[in-house]
Amino acid sequence: MGERPLSMPHSPHLSPRPSGKPAKYDPSFRGPIRNRSCTDIICCVLFFVFILGYIAVGLVAWVYGDPQQVLYPRNSSGAYCGIGENKDKPYLLYFNIFSCVLTTNIIAVAQNGLDCPTPQVCVSSCPAVSWTVATNQLSQTVGQVFYAANRSFCLPGVPGDMPVHQSLSQELCPSFLLPSSPALGRCFPWPNSTVPEVPEISNTSISQGISGLLDSLNARDISVKIFEDFAQSWYWILAALGVALVLSLLFVLLLRLVAGPLVFVLIIGVLGVLAYGIYHCWNEYRLLRDKGASISQLGFTTNLSAYSSVQETWLAALILLAVLEGILLLMLIFLRQRIRIAIALLEEASRAVGQMMSTLFYPLVTFVLLLVCIAYWAMTALYLATSGQPQYVLWAPNVSLAGCEKVMMNTSCDPMNQPVNSTCPGLMCVFQGYLSTGLVQRSLFNLQIYGVLGLFWTINWVLALGQCVLAGAFASFYWAFHKPRDIPTFPLSSAFIRTLRYHTGSLAFGALILTLVQIARAILEYIDHKLRGAQNPVARCIMCCFKCCLWCLEKFIKFLNRNAYIMIAIYGKNFCVSAKNAFMLLMRNIVRVVVLDKVTDLLLFFGKLLVVGGVGVLSFFFFTGRIQGLGKDFESPQLNYYWLPIMTSIMGAYVIASGFFSVFGMCVDTLFLCFLEDLERNDGSLDRPYYMSKALLKILGKKNEVPSGDKKRKK
Repeated sequence: MGERPLSMPHSPHLSPRPSGKPAKYDPSFRGPIRNRSCTDIICCVLFFVFILGYIAVGLVAWVYGDPQQVLYPRNSSGAYCGIGENKDKPYLLYFNIFSCVLTTNIIAVAQNGLDCPTPQVCVSSCPAVSWTVATNQLSQTVGQVFYAANRSFCLPGVPGDMPVHQSLSQELCPSFLLPSSPALGRCFPWPNSTVPEVPEISNTSISQGISGLLDSLNARDISVKIFEDFAQSWYWILAALGVALVLSLLFVLLLRLVAGPLVFVLIIGVLGVLAYGIYHCWNEYRLLRDKGASISQLGFTTNLSAYSSVQETWLAALILLAVLEGILLLMLIFLRQRIRIAIALLEEASRAVGQMMSTLFYPLVTFVLLLVCIAYWAMTALYLATSGQPQYVLWAPNVSLAGCEKVMMNTSCDPMNQPVNSTCPGLMCVFQGYLSTGLVQRSLFNLQIYGVLGLFWTINWVLALGQCVLAGAFASFYWAFHKPRDIPTFPLSSAFIRTLRYHTGSLAFGALILTLVQIARAILEYIDHKLRGAQNPVARCIMCCFKCCLWCLEKFIKFLNRNAYIMIAIYGKNFCVSAKNAFMLLMRNIVRVVVLDKVTDLLLFFGKLLVVGGVGVLSFFFFTGRIQGLGKDFESPQLNYYWLPIMTSIMGAYVIASGFFSVFGMCVDTLFLCFLEDLERNDGSLDRPYYMSKALLKILGKKNEVPSGDKKRKK
């Protein structure tokens, strides 16, 4: 069924439709207007004030925070390992690392920064061999047993003439050493090390402690292997990403030639998949019907897989697939004209991208800006989290021993002055936590919330900036009457400067609306996670409904914002007016919107599948050594984890394809809105010729009455 040419009358007596009035002819309109003013100034001022506050939060965090508390381990005296006076001693050694495991679980230890109730000392290197204090060495001095044997593992300041038994009783020196390797700045024992006989800890406990630590904190070996794999394969990964870039670029450019056949092949493929599903469901239904397997025999069960053995399940699936197949066939028959329009717009979008190749690389600008936003938030959050001063308290391994009853445990102490010659065995000053008494510490939660709001708002603003800039560039392509002669010289940079100068407030307004919805979703997810175990079925159902509603609202706002930014880029009006005009324009052409959206989604999904799948298959065959005869220079490297460069290549290919196709998708949406405006503004006459391509004119059954030799518009 053909589609009637859309010719909108402009009579003042025409009553407005529910979807608003069509756009009127404007003889001065030449695409994105040049004479525009700043929009949404109040929101622009609010956004700049918020950014200034965000910067102030970062400065406060920088002044009061100390990320060294996270990046560097502390010894028992409170000094950092690897910097300052311990610059040549980057690793932290635990005298009895198994106290971390024996006194609490490893997860709690990791959450507390791997601090254990045992003396800790900064060392230049971890112990390489297993060693324990022999019985005959207890009467010798620390200098003879430790310093003379190059065992510099005692706490700083321990005199060399101190008896070894005294240093052990006061926990000034370790009673045993295990061969260790550095990981996370700390010395962790080897899994196959020979366990010495230590009286205070059983061998079983030590073995369990070693395996428990290594199971949870074996990051060193894995990280080294990962680093080696990347060092061996980084140039091949870059080659795979280069292949992904070339494939994405070729796919976008070749759409001008193969968009029509490709779309119809994809549609026929979907119909073929549904037809096979109908055939499979019919076979399963017929077999189960002959066996007499009915749902009345099965009854109600929570085992969902059991329903696949009854005929009613396959009958319902058969009916559902048949209905979908019928709907798609009817749409293909009755909406074929609109599908042809969608294909023509896809071809026009490919032509526009080919004329402005710089737009394909604009996602790099967006990526850099997003990286800056995320890095700033991460550093600010890290500094804020470490803004408190460390607090140290007195602690002893066994407070019930004689001499400990007179010591006030958990009272503040100075880690630089450890208790010496105390009547309480093992008494020491240990790290407890960070103080929260200062103004910054009391406001820490509010500052972190401010930072999260800043993260969401700035990220959404950067994405909005990219959409508006690309929309301005592609709109200048559509509204150029003689292409490519009338296209501005630098359309992308002009759109970028124009957007920043006039529409920062509008972008901030749209980004703020989306940010509030996303934060509401995040809060709801957090509440659901915390209360999941205590919820009854009714509460879970209500929570699920709320989450679903917020998800739909977020999707709708993203759709509305995207089209509003296109109208802002063209007409330079504020956000609300642009959103209203875009929404009304789309509602007046709702069928075309749905068809174009689904056709574009199907095509871009196939493009991503082609790029990512092609790179993934090529990487798999190369890194697994299945491609033979490439020569010595093209041999696959020897890897510990061959899947690591494969997954890296696949993820990189997906990011590259998403960047290219996001530009193409924005181009299609912009040209579509311009196309709809063109239909409403113009009628193809000599005074009001269409700006659309000849292919679209041919599909619509329209033509311009402008002479082909001199297509100049009348002023």
